Amino acid sequence: MAPPGDTAGPAWERRLHGYREQLACGFPQVADVFAECMREALAVLSAEGVDAYLDTARFLGGMGRGVEPVLVFLEEWPPIATLVGEAALPAITASLHALCKSPNAKAITPFLQSLAAVARRLPSRQQLQRYLDLTQEFSERTTGSIHGIHQTYASPGLPDFLAQAPTLLDQLSIAGLRNWVDYGIRNYPNHPERQRDYFSLKSADSRAVLQRERHGTLLVDNERLLDLYLRGLWGDSTQLVPYPGHLDQAQKSLPYYDASGIRLPDVLDDAHGVSGIDRYRATLAHIAGHRRWSTPLFADNCSPMQRMAIEVFEDSRIETLVMRAYPGLRRTFLALHPAPRAGACDPETTSCLRHRLSMLSRALLDSAHPYQDAELLKFVRHFHETMARGDSSSEEIADLALAYIARTRRQSDQLADVHFADTEVSYRDDNRHLWRFHELSDDEEMFDEQRPTPVAADVDRLPPRHYPEWDYQSQSYRPDWVSLYESLHPAGDAAEIDRLLEKHAVLAGRLKRLLDILKPQDKVRIRYQEDGSELDLDVALRSLIDFKGGASPDPRINMSHRTNGRNLAVLVLLDLSQSLADKVKVGAGGGEQSILELSQEAVSLLAWSIEQLGDPFAIAGFHSDSRHDVRYLHLKGYSERWGDVVKGRLAAMQAGYSTRMGAAMRHAAHYLAAQKADKKLLLVLTDGQPADVDVHDERLLIEDARKSVEELDQQGIFSYCINLDRQADDYVGDIFGRRYTVIDNIERLPERLPELFMALTR
Repeated sequence: MAPPGDTAGPAWERRLHGYREQLACGFPQVADVFAECMREALAVLSAEGVDAYLDTARFLGGMGRGVEPVLVFLEEWPPIATLVGEAALPAITASLHALCKSPNAKAITPFLQSLAAVARRLPSRQQLQRYLDLTQEFSERTTGSIHGIHQTYASPGLPDFLAQAPTLLDQLSIAGLRNWVDYGIRNYPNHPERQRDYFSLKSADSRAVLQRERHGTLLVDNERLLDLYLRGLWGDSTQLVPYPGHLDQAQKSLPYYDASGIRLPDVLDDAHGVSGIDRYRATLAHIAGHRRWSTPLFADNCSPMQRMAIEVFEDSRIETLVMRAYPGLRRTFLALHPAPRAGACDPETTSCLRHRLSMLSRALLDSAHPYQDAELLKFVRHFHETMARGDSSSEEIADLALAYIARTRRQSDQLADVHFADTEVSYRDDNRHLWRFHELSDDEEMFDEQRPTPVAADVDRLPPRHYPEWDYQSQSYRPDWVSLYESLHPAGDAAEIDRLLEKHAVLAGRLKRLLDILKPQDKVRIRYQEDGSELDLDVALRSLIDFKGGASPDPRINMSHRTNGRNLAVLVLLDLSQSLADKVKVGAGGGEQSILELSQEAVSLLAWSIEQLGDPFAIAGFHSDSRHDVRYLHLKGYSERWGDVVKGRLAAMQAGYSTRMGAAMRHAAHYLAAQKADKKLLLVLTDGQPADVDVHDERLLIEDARKSVEELDQQGIFSYCINLDRQADDYVGDIFGRRYTVIDNIERLPERLPELFMALTR
């Protein structure tokens, strides 16, 4: 350590003058803070450390970037040195020199400004060195890469990365940070705006990759499960919307719900012996209880303290009702609810209202609470008496809360210093839904008393599945890039399909003769079936004898048959994009028919043909409206027979939106892979190349579809495309290789589609 000596008087002034000459910096702003900075530096640095401190500051002052880098370093280095040791300064100085020699000298100030916060997260020299190496690598890989012009442009994303580094390290290990940085550099080397959005945490894929590298339970991975939990246990359905959890520790957000959905943190860690997924369930149960049992109250005549008390009483009422419905939630609620210690708050100097309400809230839920306060016990008794009547309401509980405030309020409740320890109940929402206002102010939001009823189609849609998408430019996947929603296709008039089949009666007869040749002739009997096509006489007689003799008869008295020698499962995937509404000329008379109508005829004949062969098959359609809304519509499931129900869905097919083929094929493979068959065929019927409204590079979705075909091959699924686009030769081979057929004469589709299927499966 440098001997601090006196920091006042003539001797100190002489020493300070010597340090100032060693600094050799003429900025007048430095003089205002130099004495205080030197006092702090002398208290923590050795004599050699002080010399190195002043040498680095002199370099920053002379590099021509103004006074700010010098001021930041003079103020920040002494506390950083106490964290990582003054021996770390040479490595930091080397990083500063490297930045100064590159086009990224402007990044020196944000580098220094965030260095103290980074050092708090990486307190060892080894960890800090990995961060410095990562910063240097970032600079080298992104500098001068814009449009291939070198040594001209600074790194677009480096200043944003340095500014976000403390926030990122609050959530990521240094290894996770490196992975997150690497993804951004690989995907956006030539897109300065997108690079800045990524490294400033503004883009969706930036947050998605951040979530992947974080610890804890991610909402994006469990959204489907939680949505089914909400539907199954609470009969409730709404969108689950993630928000960044703890990105800014100074502004923690709470869950809430409004007309657009339920807002939940994007990640939850295990806490107090409760897993992250159970914390999500507890939050959803609490919010579902509010949505079912709470009614909005007018807030205009209530003070902030009264509103706080009403919210605590109403939260406790809701949780009591929730635990009556599902008693198993009691353990989770009590584990997550804080148990404030009586007397922990000093009412003479601190506002203790939050503390008292937290103790009351704990006592309302926990019959084994330790509290002895007479007023608290009285209101706990009143609360349970009210709940025991079974007809409690938000208004009645609000009256009880107001009575509690009137009985327990203190003058010190108005103090600005509020006791917050052990008062936050993490699974509760912010209760914005509970309040209405006669007069709206700028910061108040009106919530309708009547919650919007979900549209039937939205209720029928299952929660989204998230699929990656291949980016051919960076040769990497964009994780969870596509949201795919699946639902059952609405039904129409099945008689329309019957009329189409009658129209092609001659063709059906010809197909029937071909099908008879392909149909397996050898039958295998399957015995001991409770349900079957005929009675198994041997087993039935034995069961009758057992019954007459007083023994339990075997109920498996039926048998069925299956064909042997053709073990194949099929899924027909139909492109239902807007271009199917286009008209084409058919017949010699010059009449017109839409491609959609021809597709209905062809798929109907194909379905009839596959049914004759006895192969298990399914039919689905797809279209998309950006990556956020890919729609997968079930027309026929594997367990359904070819009949009026399926025909009705085919009759109701409509064309609309775009063609994001890769995601639809991945989802189709999810169902096809589950079939127990030796051979699995995905038959794709489309009239154009993959495209969508949010994609401007036409190769992007073509390459993604090609990648999805490779993924299907790895799963043992054979994919084949029937394309109706006369220009398909320009792209369809890139996707499917040689496994495609282009039908130029679209009016022959009803004939060609079944024939192609039979040729593929012969």
